[in-house]
Amino acid sequence: MLCIGILPKKFTPGAQIRSPQGGRPPANGEALVEFGAPVALRRFHFGRCSTIKTKFGVMGSAGGEFMPEIMAQAFRLGEQIASHECIVLTGACPGLPHQAVLGARKHGGLVVGISPALGLDEHRKRYLSPYQEYDIIIFTGSGLMGREITTIRSCDIVAIVGGRSGTLGEFAVAYDEGKVIAVLQATGGIADHLPEVLKVIDKETGAEIIYETDPAALVEKAVACHERRIAAGTAYLGPRTTI
Repeated sequence: MLCIGILPKKFTPGAQIRSPQGGRPPANGEALVEFGAPVALRRFHFGRCSTIKTKFGVMGSAGGEFMPEIMAQAFRLGEQIASHECIVLTGACPGLPHQAVLGARKHGGLVVGISPALGLDEHRKRYLSPYQEYDIIIFTGSGLMGREITTIRSCDIVAIVGGRSGTLGEFAVAYDEGKVIAVLQATGGIADHLPEVLKVIDKETGAEIIYETDPAALVEKAVACHERRIAAGTAYLGPRTTI
């Protein structure tokens, strides 16, 4: 159901507000959500819009040599994300994130890629990146580093698998913006050194970090953490970074 109304200057979810057409007020557990000047009325459960799927990002090494067991772990991560009916979101790159894409596709999961390229031709030829396995590719034209902001801000949960300098940058954005971060340990690279990095950072941002070596346990705990945030009304508030 969708009703259109006008958002008042002061609004409390559940307040008795009717649509301009004289429709019923929001029922218990519903709220008005702003989209520009008008608002849309959608059903909420503990602050979650029932039409919104959880976006589970997978960030990790796009290049280098990978041990078969680490590639298998990334594949299983994608399978588990899809089994929880979450959207898999990556930087539309090869390597470990692409293994997660393949795992998700095997289980019918929806896959979205955030490309650094201006279009498909550049995505394929300049960045040598996959595209056929994706349901949606968003072309940012921002380059490898520039697209990191778009990628991370599009995620509800950010998984770290292996990783080098690019993944470290993505982790830094996710941590500074208070994301739920799921670290798949024993995959090498940045993923196995984040506890040391956090000691050096020494800053509280509201981020919640989960460490696991088992993809199934990692996804289960990360989704539960996100659901707790939904229940608390903090899941969609945006960055809460302190300088």
